[in-house]
Amino acid sequence: MTSREFFLKGWRWIKKIFIVLFIAQLVYILLLKWVNPPVTVTQFVSWVSGHGLKRDYIGRKAISPNAKLAVIAAEDQLFPDHSGFDWKSIKKAMRYNEKKPGRVRGGSTISQQVAKNVFLWQGRSWIRKGMETYFTFMIELLWSKKRILEVYLNVVEMGEGVFGIEMAAREFFNKTAGNLSRQEAALIAACLPNPKRFKAKTPSGSILSRSKTIMRQMNNLLTDPDIQRVIGAAPPGSKRPI
Repeated sequence: MTSREFFLKGWRWIKKIFIVLFIAQLVYILLLKWVNPPVTVTQFVSWVSGHGLKRDYIGRKAISPNAKLAVIAAEDQLFPDHSGFDWKSIKKAMRYNEKKPGRVRGGSTISQQVAKNVFLWQGRSWIRKGMETYFTFMIELLWSKKRILEVYLNVVEMGEGVFGIEMAAREFFNKTAGNLSRQEAALIAACLPNPKRFKAKTPSGSILSRSKTIMRQMNNLLTDPDIQRVIGAAPPGSKRPI
């Protein structure tokens, strides 16, 4: 076999492997439209590093609209309207990071955080960011906003070794996610920037202050029909409370 034939044969195998991997990841993304994701890389790392792994996936109907509204208010207020990326927030974060490189600020949407937490690993490399962009585009294309929010609330870390809103509700407030009050949901959302450091059960003054700000934003956002549709809440003034 000549070197040219060897090269062409190797290239054909590379293309076959690439096609198989592409189809496999596409099937996996589609499968997660209905099936809960298995252990994520972040959860596995938390377990092996000794931080623990507590989680309990639940369906969107079992999650209080308060919890859905709180994370949108805290993390991504344009979530129902964007296509996966909030370019204004991304540019703002980039300008901040250029001025203060020692204090990195993120501009990730809920969709981007789902892409990172479900399909990838934590980190800030350009390779991971590029893959995050791809998976964000795909879940926005193939999943509904309600599904993206549901998965986010089930996989995101909300305390040290505590993943998902159901386990957070049990650990911090001794109740199910469906019974979280507005204040409790806001406290959990206030800790999301650094759940290993901030505590919803024993909040610091800064977390209490941030949770009050989140509650004010929740009140403002609740009148938005797009928000109501995503969180499954009744319009203000109706008989159905949230």
